Amino acid sequence: MPDDPRLGVRSFPHVFSPGGIGGLALPHRIIMGSMHLNFESNPQALAAFYGERAAAGAALIVTGGAAVNREGSGGSTYLVSAEKPFLKAARSALEAVHDAGGRLALQLFHAGRYGFQDTYGLQPLAPSAVWSAYSSVLPRAMNESDIARTVQDFAAAASLARELGFDAVEIMGSEGYLVNQFASPLTNLRDDEWGGDAERRQAFPLAVLAAVREGAGSGFPVIFRMSGDDLVEGSGPPREHLALAAALARAGADALNIGIGWHESRTPTVQALVPHGSWLPVAGRIRRNLRGQGLSVPVIGSNRINSVAQAEAVLTDGTVDFVSMARPFLADPRILAKTEAGRMDLVNTCIACNEACIDRSLGTEPVSCLVNPRAGRELDYPALRLTGRISGDRARAAVVGGGPAGMQAAATLAAAGIQVVLFEAEAELGGQFRLARLVPGKADFDETIRYFSVELPRLGVKIRTGFRAGAVHLAGFDHVLDATGVLPRAVRLAGSGSVPVLDYHQAFADPAALPGRVAVVGAGGIAVDLAHLLLQPHALPRSGPESTDAARARFAREHLRDGTAQPGGRCVTLLRRGGRIGEGIGPSTRWAALQALRSAGVRLYTGVSYRGLAPGGLEITAAGGTEELIPAEAVIVAAGQVENTRLQRDLRRAGVPHTVIGGAASAAGLNAVRAFAQGLEAGTAVAQQLAGVTRERKRAPLP
Repeated sequence: MPDDPRLGVRSFPHVFSPGGIGGLALPHRIIMGSMHLNFESNPQALAAFYGERAAAGAALIVTGGAAVNREGSGGSTYLVSAEKPFLKAARSALEAVHDAGGRLALQLFHAGRYGFQDTYGLQPLAPSAVWSAYSSVLPRAMNESDIARTVQDFAAAASLARELGFDAVEIMGSEGYLVNQFASPLTNLRDDEWGGDAERRQAFPLAVLAAVREGAGSGFPVIFRMSGDDLVEGSGPPREHLALAAALARAGADALNIGIGWHESRTPTVQALVPHGSWLPVAGRIRRNLRGQGLSVPVIGSNRINSVAQAEAVLTDGTVDFVSMARPFLADPRILAKTEAGRMDLVNTCIACNEACIDRSLGTEPVSCLVNPRAGRELDYPALRLTGRISGDRARAAVVGGGPAGMQAAATLAAAGIQVVLFEAEAELGGQFRLARLVPGKADFDETIRYFSVELPRLGVKIRTGFRAGAVHLAGFDHVLDATGVLPRAVRLAGSGSVPVLDYHQAFADPAALPGRVAVVGAGGIAVDLAHLLLQPHALPRSGPESTDAARARFAREHLRDGTAQPGGRCVTLLRRGGRIGEGIGPSTRWAALQALRSAGVRLYTGVSYRGLAPGGLEITAAGGTEELIPAEAVIVAAGQVENTRLQRDLRRAGVPHTVIGGAASAAGLNAVRAFAQGLEAGTAVAQQLAGVTRERKRAPLP
């Protein structure tokens, strides 16, 4: 390996060393983990999604969960083993993955008390009748017949998986689903052979494993995804997880994939505010315990690993044997191929925002990726390879604005062969991502700026920063995409005096200059982010993204302790006319972000009206009608945005062909998911419009 011509292989020798799960030989130590996609019932889309990733080096892909029976379905978009939609999707996905040289493992799934009764009109089943806050249902406690039938359904699903040509199966026994429910004293209240003490709570997981082993047949790899820590009060202590892992290893599991947390847990595990690799020590603890007992079953670790370099570190120190990454394969299907070639700078990094992936998977909207809007839409937006020819240089497009919409539009146009000039008024690309990267837990947003700063020049885009383009500069282009974004919404506050008023751009520009007591008018996502930044005792002098050490200290302070206020930060008050703090933040992140604010003692007001500025602060009328002075030495307005319409008006008057995208088109409901998606959609449409005047693209794509 030291002599390997591939730079990435030399740089990451542990990642790119061969491994095995049972009899399944794998060329490297990265597994593409299971993701429920909400488009499993579309065989063509599923095949395109998995096939593209297998072709780019995802050697073993684990599918989203396939319910072993209808009672075990996780919702209306889940496939059920052996039913026609499942068979069509499975055959299509298998053909695509195998044709690309990859391997596909089927995850065997049963939701238990996390199921939804309205999916098939069936009352969800569970070890005991314990209310599920996640699915708002009281399940029925399983009787002996239910248990026997369910175990057999796992076996039948495994047998069918082998018959169809899957390369392995994974039993979903983590994240609070049925198998995990049997292992937990919180949800297993039985006093029979299936529960009553820690040993009897192992009976159902072991029975499922035995049945799957028998159903799959000799030599067929069986991965067991088990919980390393449920992170819910009243569930099993670490010793029970260690004991179950050892029992599963002795019972013949070919690998243990360690999951963390339940849907009901109030400890963050997958959000951006979780530092990289925070939960890998749990998998490491299980692996050490197994090795101490002479058990050599491979252990797979996951959660907040978003680069091959991070995977290399935990493989090098022996924490785990394999690393499972899911969302990073959404952000960049070619993460392994690019890294193997030594082009880590060209990897589009997952930022753990959850907005287009996990948040959607909890509903019914098809999963995609904020920073890679092609994810899940590979059929609708294949990589463009236009070959029209013209004389001269007529096929030129300008993109004005280097935020999410503009960066994506420029990349899409250039990948199609269009000559692109990107104009950005600031000194750096990124738009509001330049603000977001300063927020605690959002340092990875800087990776998106890094990616486009390298990828756009590679595609031939000419970038002009520090230049405010007007219609006069754009008249010679065949088409202009206006991605000039938004401006802070102004709020008129009566009164005047000693309390300065700033907009959120000004506050982010120099947070160290802000005084100790701050009132924030508005309490949406930007306001919550700003408050989180201002609370950090280490944050005031810094101007760059949060360091790893600072992230770990912040996470421990805000989410792993008792929630008491911490010294060192500012006194911050968030105020909102409406009734919901953090409006617009995705459901998987909002609760964690508010938990961080509350742990630091932030005062949260909703339903207020603003009477005006006064000496010493801001006077309001609170929701109950009482008048109150909010102590503040500065007031920051973060009450939304309005469209920046200057350029589009000028382009219209000058008769320059143009398309308006992102926040400049509409600030209503603006988020980065929409901005990136519009960049892809508009870039594709304009490229197709200009196809007849496009010269053949000669730049060869990298792997």
